[in-house]
Amino acid sequence: NGLVLGAADTPPAFGGIHAGQLEGPDSFERAMLIDVLTYLPGDLLTKVDRASMAVSLEVRVPFLDPDLFGFAWSLSNRHRYRNGQGKWLLRELLRRSLPDHLIDRPKMGFGVPVGQWLRGPLRPWADDLLDPSLIREQGLLDPTAVEHRWRAHRDGHADLTFQVWSLAMFQAWLIEESG
Repeated sequence: NGLVLGAADTPPAFGGIHAGQLEGPDSFERAMLIDVLTYLPGDLLTKVDRASMAVSLEVRVPFLDPDLFGFAWSLSNRHRYRNGQGKWLLRELLRRSLPDHLIDRPKMGFGVPVGQWLRGPLRPWADDLLDPSLIREQGLLDPTAVEHRWRAHRDGHADLTFQVWSLAMFQAWLIEESG
């Protein structure tokens, strides 16, 4: 439900573009289409909307203006990607107004300090979820292995953020589902 979009379900913000309009798209165009139909509406735009609405902020996405989007979609691949770098035409246009070091710098993601939170304000929550006696009682995970990972992360001996967060989220889900 909502994961696979047909032509009739294509969001109007994307100009109604759908797979049926692409006669023999190459892999680059396919990847872009998949992003437009799934990753943008199902991930990025959803997260931006939730985060902004949580603080009563109205966010605009100027690059999704229908006219601009349609123009960008009509560009050939050589105007989109060149010399190993995406957004080639946009970067070249920006060089008229901005210094190169701003245009050519690598992408910078927005990281959330989950590892620090697990060692700080979320520690009691994680301690409860990853308690060896609870894990032993559930019988699904190896309590010794979980305890070893949690202790190593919690005490700062290793950065096991991804593993510990995954274990904690699994435990939270399991507890919620088992009522």
